[in-house]
Amino acid sequence: MKTRAAILHQIGAAKPYAESRPLEIAEVDLDPPGPGEVLLKMRAAGLCHSDLSVIDGNRPRPVPMVLGHEGAGIVEELGPGVKSLSVGDHVVTAFVPSCGHCRPCLEGRPALCEPALATNTAGTLLSGARRLHRDGQKLHHHLGVSAFAEYAVVSEQSLVRVDRSLDFAQAAVFGCAVITGTGAVINTADVAAEKSVAVIGLGGVGMAALLGAQMRGASPLIAVDLSPSKLELARKLGATHVFDATNPDIVKEIREASQGGVDYAFEMAGSAQAMTLAYQITRRGGTTVTAGLPHPQTVFSVPQTGLVAEERTIKGSYLGSCVPSRDIPRYIEWFQEGRLPVDQLLAETLSLEDINAGFDRLASGATLRQTVIL
Repeated sequence: MKTRAAILHQIGAAKPYAESRPLEIAEVDLDPPGPGEVLLKMRAAGLCHSDLSVIDGNRPRPVPMVLGHEGAGIVEELGPGVKSLSVGDHVVTAFVPSCGHCRPCLEGRPALCEPALATNTAGTLLSGARRLHRDGQKLHHHLGVSAFAEYAVVSEQSLVRVDRSLDFAQAAVFGCAVITGTGAVINTADVAAEKSVAVIGLGGVGMAALLGAQMRGASPLIAVDLSPSKLELARKLGATHVFDATNPDIVKEIREASQGGVDYAFEMAGSAQAMTLAYQITRRGGTTVTAGLPHPQTVFSVPQTGLVAEERTIKGSYLGSCVPSRDIPRYIEWFQEGRLPVDQLLAETLSLEDINAGFDRLASGATLRQTVIL
């Protein structure tokens, strides 16, 4: 079948993207779903830094590639052997498909699925297949999803069925921002009530972490960013203290506000500078968690003596250490109960044709979750 999609042909395009147009909107060919695969009518797809980092070269991926990994849509057709889904189901995409058989999957850590790592890096579906092509040339899939398209073929393991009453733009944000940010708080760190928390970097993932910490009863709850409007929103969403990241006395002031440092610091900006700040504001015996993804060659260093003598913990969090089939439905339930107001993270909606300008806004840090409506 034919479908319109956003194709990245080269990484490292010059800004502004509205002028250089790294993403070409074009008609491509999409093969039918193979064994264990599903044809999905995409309805909404969020713009995320993980997409931007492919465009700007911070996360090298094979091209040409149809981008997009945070999506929601409707099941249109089932490939042979698909058992967990039915035609007409509303689904959210998960950007790490779990094979269910490798050691991490068997240990209940599907975010670390080894075959998924290999196929996501290679730009294929979990089966190793590529179902997208144009003019005889195969196109790569982004994180097994390629959500910036009217239709997508994805592995059954990349989809989670959700409540049909949920708005598609709201549903999409659970596929990355919420599962990554809230999951880091709930699963990776298991933050308890009255523990002090700081979140550095208030994009969609950082704001979702803030919401998760607020729901868990963190106190004080500290937000750090460069954007005054994001800091203002953080206050509305429950932050007890907000700090401009450029404040030269920020470490001293946060440590004072948290009586010696926070129990948990979450680095969500994807930079070594932000990670250094997160470590500096973590108290003795505390935990520093990062879900940010800087360039693969970025190095973060700490004094080993302090790490030992202060019994510090540094943890990475990928996909929020989540089990998508378990966590996406329960996070949606918390949203529907009013406990996790992730609709506050949604900013502009845009068409596929406006996607390059949308990535300009994302790169500037001036907005939260923009959503392509398909």
